[in-house]
This record gives sequence, structure tokens and C-alpha cells, in this order.
Amino acid sequence: MSRRPLTLQRALVIGASALVAVALLIMSVATITALRAFVYDRLDEQVQGGLMMVGGPRDGGHGQSSGADAGASSTPAPTPSGSVSGSGGRGPSPRVGSLQLVIGADGSAQSSSYTQSDGTVVTLSADQIAILQAAVPTDGVPVTADLGGDLGAFRVAARDSNGTTVFSGISLADSAATTTALTTILIAVGAATLLAAIAGLSFLVRRALRPLDRVAAVAQRVSGLSLGRGDVDIPDRVAPADTDTRTEVGRVGASLNDLLGHVQAALAARAHSENELRRFIADASHELRTPLASVRGYAQLTLSGPEPMSSTQQRSLERIESESRRMTTLVEDLLLLARLDAGQRLRVDDVELPLLAIDAVSDAQAVDRDREWRLDVASDDPLTVPGDEDRLRQVVANLLRNAHTHTPPGTVVTTTIRREGDEAVLSVTDTGPGIDPVVADTLFERFARGDRARNRDAGSTGLGLSIAQAIVAAHGGSLDVRSRPGETTFTVRLPAFRSSPVTADA
Repeated sequence: MSRRPLTLQRALVIGASALVAVALLIMSVATITALRAFVYDRLDEQVQGGLMMVGGPRDGGHGQSSGADAGASSTPAPTPSGSVSGSGGRGPSPRVGSLQLVIGADGSAQSSSYTQSDGTVVTLSADQIAILQAAVPTDGVPVTADLGGDLGAFRVAARDSNGTTVFSGISLADSAATTTALTTILIAVGAATLLAAIAGLSFLVRRALRPLDRVAAVAQRVSGLSLGRGDVDIPDRVAPADTDTRTEVGRVGASLNDLLGHVQAALAARAHSENELRRFIADASHELRTPLASVRGYAQLTLSGPEPMSSTQQRSLERIESESRRMTTLVEDLLLLARLDAGQRLRVDDVELPLLAIDAVSDAQAVDRDREWRLDVASDDPLTVPGDEDRLRQVVANLLRNAHTHTPPGTVVTTTIRREGDEAVLSVTDTGPGIDPVVADTLFERFARGDRARNRDAGSTGLGLSIAQAIVAAHGGSLDVRSRPGETTFTVRLPAFRSSPVTADA
């Protein structure tokens, strides 16, 4: 199953919206990354400042004291008021979320504290102390350590000071909350921006492509015109507003107008040539009818005369009479085609198609005893069609003559009459060898021959099927063919009168 192709408008909107979405994503990721880096830098500064405040300077005035004294003097002690004392004096109140830990020379924790969000100070557990000792190097560089439980992740730094190891850290909870809030805001703002961009792009692209839609509409209307034959007028043109060659669409519109002008000129030249040819054929046919009739008449008169003649002379006169009759038929056919091409109105009568077919099949049986001629009328419906009876007789006769000419002796030729809805359908089916696919596409062209596919016992002008198709088309019907080896069917479809209900006599 093929995928439905995207329209130009939809492709442009989707492509531009995708670019906007990618740009918003990159901007959001860059913003969050920059904020996180900025917050971490600030936290690292605070952690290192807290580390200096808890442990004092690395080479401070107590650098020569014993390890115990140094540890005691460096150990912060929480007070009832929440402050931390160090080096015998009161320091500032610890920050909410801050962590402080002092490990003695023997590896035991001398003091530990964590200030909760409500300002209360709690002591770190042994597991949390162990995590800090394992995860945080003592080089004074802040790292992230996850203490688990309710505490979560911290930025922590540690360094050795006077025989003890001092840890200082700040919780990342506020940073994570800030990052989450910013992410939520960026997603909401990005989604709203993307929706607004899609709406704006749809409007702008639709407006920009509106001239192209008008150009396409002109091309579509022209493509629906019947340009096959006759004098064709192409009134549609692209509006001047859409032919500005400074724009891409304008160049397309101007080019389309030029193309339509050239096409109309070519069609006018073709129509003029066809009219001249049609007039010539009609005039020539008229002029040839009289001399051909004279030739045929003199040949018949000479053959029926009392003067003796040799067999060669008699054979020559018979050939002259036969060929003049054939030429007369050709001239009549050409004259009929010229009249049909000129749109000459046909006489319209009520023609009973079954009676017409009966006469044609009877004539074929009388002329050709080498083939089996059958007639199949599907019902008692008279199947009356409006049309020219003489021309419709010619259609059926041409189809039967075509079967006689191009099928071998012993062929069964069946003429079928039936109704299909509001149409009368006449079909002629033969059991001959079929039509060569090479000539099937040109079968209804004038002077077309199917001799390569079917046997030929008698010459033909190659106009019979062309005349039949032209007559059927003039009656508002259609003629088509379906062929395969052993079966060829020509089908005529004509508009028919509705069948009248049969009423019983009282």
C-alpha cells in the first residue's frame, strides 16, 4: 500500500516546524545545562568557603598543636540556638541544607551535622559517613555524593586539616528543584511557541502558495478540455497578478500562459488543416462520383453489347467494372466520413434494433454460405433506439462484413441484441483467429488493416470500422472491441428508449 504523498504546503509546514522544534530543544537543553553549571559553580564556591570555615586555614596558628587539641579546636559543636562554634568562638548560623563532618586521626567521626529545611540540626548516620569517606577525595575539589534516604545528593569537598579530615557539603535538592521547575517552564513555553509557530507557518505558507493554487487551477481546467479534434478555444489564462516574472510562481504562471498560447495556435492550425482536408475530400468525392459511375456504366454496357470479344477483353472489362464499383464505395465512404467529421446532423427516427439485425444477418447468410451466421435476441423487448436507420444498418453491415472478410470459412458469427439499463447493446462475436495485439490499438483508425492477424479473402478499404465508430459516436453511443484467440467481439452501445409496459387486452 503506497503512502499518501505530502502536499507542498504540508511539507513546508512540517519541515519548518521541525526546525523550530529542534531549535527550541537545543535552546532548552543549553539553558538547562548552563543553569546547572552556574548553580554548581556557586555551590562549589559555597562548599569550599564552608570547608575553610569549618577546618580553618590549612597552615593556621594551631598547626603545631597536637592532633587531639587540633581536632577539638576544629570540631564544630552545635548549640541550642542552631549555631556552630569552632576554635572557641561563635560562628555564623549554618545554612539550611549544609553538611559538616570532622574525621579524627583515628578514623572516627568527631562531629557531624546536617541542617534540615526547618533549621534543626541532625547527626549523620554511620552509613552516610562511610559513603562520604569513600566517595569524596581529600583534595578540596567538590564532587557529587549521594547519601541516600531523605538526604539525597550533595556537593561535598574534603581536606586534611591539622591531623583531621574535614568535610563540607551543600544539598542539591534546591538545585534539582530549580532545574525541574525551569525544565517544566521551558517545556510549556516551548510547546506554546511550537504551536504558535505551526499556526503562523500554516497561515504564511498557505498565503504564499495561494498564487500557485490559482495557476494549478488554470492548468486543471485546461486539462479537462477536449482537445482531440475540431476548432478548440482555450479561454483560460493565468491572471496578470500571478505572472510577475520576478517571483518563482510568477515565472510559472507566465510560462503557462505562453504554453497555452502556443497550444491554441497549434490547435487552430490543426483545425484549419483538417477543415481544408475535409473540404478537399468532400469536393473530390463529389467530383469522382460522376466519372466513376460513367466508367462503370460504359464497362457494363460494353459487356452486355452484341459485339463479340476475346476472353482477355471480357476479363479486363469485368475487372474495370469491379474496381470502379470498389472505387465508388471508397468515395462514398470518404464522403460520409467527411460529413460526419463536419458534424452533419443525422436523421432521427425510432429504429427497432432487433428488426435491423435480422435483416443484416439474413443478408449475410445470403451472401456467404461458408460461415455460420446466428442471431440471438435476449428478450421480446423491441429495443427501440433513436437514430438514423440507414446509418445504423450500415454499422451492423460493416461489422458483419468485417467478420466475413477477416475470418476463415467455417467460422461461427453470432449477433446478439440485449438491453442493459438505459442502453441497447448489439454485439457481433466470431470464432476466428482473433486480432493481433500489434494492430488492436489502431483498429478503428482510417485505412487500418488487421490482415496480419486474420485471414483475408477479399480486399477492403480499411474504412468500415472507422465509419461504424463515427456513426455510433454521432448517435451518442460507443463501439469497442475485445479479442483473444478463438473469439473476437465488437460491442455497440446506444441510448435506448425505456421499454413500454405490456398491457393485456380487456
